[in-house]
Amino acid sequence: MTSAAAGAVSVALPRADGSLEAYRLAEPRSWQRPERPFTSRIAYAAAHVVADPLADNAPGAPARLDWEATLAYRRHLWSYGLGVADAMDTAQRGMGLTWDTAAELIRRSAGEATAQGGLLACGVGTDQLPWPAPAEVSLDTVIGAYEEQLAVVEGAGAHPILMASRHLAATARGVEDYAKVYARLLGQTTTPAILHWLGPMFDPALEGYWGAVDVDEATDAFVAIVREHAARIDGVKVSLLDENHEVRLRSALPGGVHLYTGDDFNYPALIRSGSDALLGIFDAIAPAAATALAALDRGDAEAYDEAFAGTVPLSRHLFSAPTYYYKTGICFLAWLSGHQRGFSMVGGMQSARSVLHLVKAFRLADQAGLLPDPDLACVRMREFLTVHGAGS
Repeated sequence: MTSAAAGAVSVALPRADGSLEAYRLAEPRSWQRPERPFTSRIAYAAAHVVADPLADNAPGAPARLDWEATLAYRRHLWSYGLGVADAMDTAQRGMGLTWDTAAELIRRSAGEATAQGGLLACGVGTDQLPWPAPAEVSLDTVIGAYEEQLAVVEGAGAHPILMASRHLAATARGVEDYAKVYARLLGQTTTPAILHWLGPMFDPALEGYWGAVDVDEATDAFVAIVREHAARIDGVKVSLLDENHEVRLRSALPGGVHLYTGDDFNYPALIRSGSDALLGIFDAIAPAAATALAALDRGDAEAYDEAFAGTVPLSRHLFSAPTYYYKTGICFLAWLSGHQRGFSMVGGMQSARSVLHLVKAFRLADQAGLLPDPDLACVRMREFLTVHGAGS
């Protein structure tokens, strides 16, 4: 329950010099769920997974999820009119979520999507193969791994997202190899797929994806694949954190192919100018994102900007370098907001960000109006600080 005097709720937060500062929370904001589906943009939130806090989710151990909380969070996202992009990098693919658990997640989320009438797309990758990739891994092995996962996603009734593959990046010898792999995959999809271009800031193993380290050369190769297979492609999801590049790429795509921004730094401007969205930050800011998209639908630019304004500093902080650890902040905010009973992650990734980083995330989420229950958030923040020796 939210305190009737939320503005009086405070907590002592540590500062970089080791001192403590009394921080008073703002009044919680009342966000409205959309009354109808969005019409001007398609928007997916890439959803995190909730670890079972009592399971052995240590680094290298098999992932064990709190299924009830994980699926409830997807219902939370659908309730705000967002689609769910599942089993993606936000769900710790390649960083703790093993393929067998990802496959179960896809099946369970698909069942929930059917029951809720929610939009669902799921990641198709190659992470059932060993990593680092052994020398004997061939293109055909990579294709076979993709095909196995594609069968699971489409068999569950979800839209496929062909994720960038570390194994393909390690195995391909040039542009032609990427073209071969994607031609094979797109030739057998039963529904139009989303192609995912994830930059090396999200995964250093993806440096040089599409066959070139130079971004312009890689873009030419990428666009050539999209143009050749446009009839089988719903859209492309681009996560390079480069606003100008995304605008240029969007203009180069064939008609009918969506560009789903994955730019967690510049999403308000990119969505306003024409990009659709598939964003990890939407996991943490679903109420604000829904409010902004509804404002865009009715042509209210001022309300659009106002809804997103407080979320940008938060997103830039959560996705600060090393960017691939952004999932830790996402899970921390979900715990503070009461969506899960513990701050634990598969692979032990709750330790990937510092106390001061998470303290700043707490402040920024509060200032953005994204802590729905200030009393609960303060209780949990105090518990977190006490355990880490930073409490009063």
